[in-house]
Amino acid sequence: MPVSQEAGRRASKIEIQDENRLAELGYKQELKRDWSLIHNFGVSFSIISVITGTTTLFSYGLNTGGPGVMTTGWIVAINTNNHTVSFFTFLVGLSMAEIVSAIPTSGGPYFWAAMLAPEKHAAFFSWITGWFNFVGQFAVTTGISFGLAGLISTTATVKNDYTPTAGKTLAIYIAILISHGILNSVGVHLLKYLNNSSIILHSLGVGSFAIAVVAAAPKHQSASAVFSHFYDGTGADGTEGWGVRASPAYVAICGILLSQYTITGFDASAHLSEETRNASWSAPIGVLTSIGCSAVFGFFLLLCLLFSIQDFDATINSVYEQPVLQILVDIFGANGAIVLMTLVMVCVWHCGLFSMTSNSRMMFAFSRDGALPKFFDHVDKRFRSPVRTIWLAAFLSFCLGLPSLGSTVAFSAATSIATIGLYLSYTTPILIAVIWPDNFKKGPFNLGIFSRPVGVLACLWVGFITVVFCLPEVNPVDSQTLNYTPVAVGIVAVWSFGTWFLWARRWFKGPVRQIEAERAGVPIDEPGVLEEMEREGKLP
Repeated sequence: MPVSQEAGRRASKIEIQDENRLAELGYKQELKRDWSLIHNFGVSFSIISVITGTTTLFSYGLNTGGPGVMTTGWIVAINTNNHTVSFFTFLVGLSMAEIVSAIPTSGGPYFWAAMLAPEKHAAFFSWITGWFNFVGQFAVTTGISFGLAGLISTTATVKNDYTPTAGKTLAIYIAILISHGILNSVGVHLLKYLNNSSIILHSLGVGSFAIAVVAAAPKHQSASAVFSHFYDGTGADGTEGWGVRASPAYVAICGILLSQYTITGFDASAHLSEETRNASWSAPIGVLTSIGCSAVFGFFLLLCLLFSIQDFDATINSVYEQPVLQILVDIFGANGAIVLMTLVMVCVWHCGLFSMTSNSRMMFAFSRDGALPKFFDHVDKRFRSPVRTIWLAAFLSFCLGLPSLGSTVAFSAATSIATIGLYLSYTTPILIAVIWPDNFKKGPFNLGIFSRPVGVLACLWVGFITVVFCLPEVNPVDSQTLNYTPVAVGIVAVWSFGTWFLWARRWFKGPVRQIEAERAGVPIDEPGVLEEMEREGKLP
């Protein structure tokens, strides 16, 4: 038999297995399965975007523990920093991969919560998970796009007399949000091509960037400077930092935000499961490889930047107020630095674009189930996009950026809110599976007897970082340095639990329509399709 025919038979067999797996869950195969494992991985990898987290939070990392806290833990697991982050994030990924393998559908965390919880609790867990995911979604967009505004603002100072101010940075931020909103609203057909370019930029582009930096550096830092230099820059205006007021361990713990924020978004592999061949295996592997490769690739990028620092004091006290830009200027000069920063900013812009795409789809689905006002349950007939939720995402991201006008820690607070919101929504379905294991019918990828222990550790880790990211980051604590993360997270918690017990429990049924639609083979991630099929009477 010719090789092509044999390969075709194997492919057909896998497609039949995928359809049978969906049929066991009560679903009908409708979406075209033409995405490979590599493509599935690539989408999550580009959304995680190690260049975004590393460059926008590089200054935070240098000041909150320095190179020692940023790197050492990647090798020595006993330290409470980045390697520990990668390890525990991988545990979260393992548990999520189990869920994806068991439920290879395109639903998000609040959808999984409803499917895994006992029927009488399904709506409650779906409501709570949905609201934390809701806030985490637009907070991530804030972190990405506001970080990009900061990069643009500082890069503009390299060859002219431009003076960055909080107001100017906010104006740039608004322009970025508008560009993302317009493209998501009227350029839906372009997103597929931009996604492909994003994957190339985040792999070949960033890899070339890192190699060029370390290869062109006139001199390199010593290994001891990179792996053991502790720096406490958490004191404002020359006051003592938390390393003196509390302890160096406190500073190191706060320093884990850089890597924990960077490695988010790997649930994208799960959302693409119904369009991925051999989904029960490919989707969970996509989740895990995106986390693993991002951890390794991020470490490589971090090392290239840290070894290439020409003068640590000049870098951390840079006139540009952006250490990565200072490193590039020292190595390549002003013109070269601008060129490379442009590459970085294009990568970050792509990341923010697709973050808003994800925001709008989640918000649209949430409104369709009644959690948001009916006004947002709308799809523009001309552009086939959820225009109202796109601009809702842009508006909420703008609001979360407003405290930057009066706070020096607004950006790190936004990233903390994003990290807490997303990880709480990631782990709620995991916690449900731990508490009610009999409801969790596992797929081919499963951890066996380690399933519950790994799930418990993942949930404990997320509980730990939730507390850590609410702690004060700069000393002394005043109106300028207050970490308002606990205020924001507290408001979400009070809102979600309060509204549930006051009135939502009387009418919110969870994603019932989505579950029924998926079982009928409706591509629920495509806005407007569900409503159209309901009008045509094609749903039971």
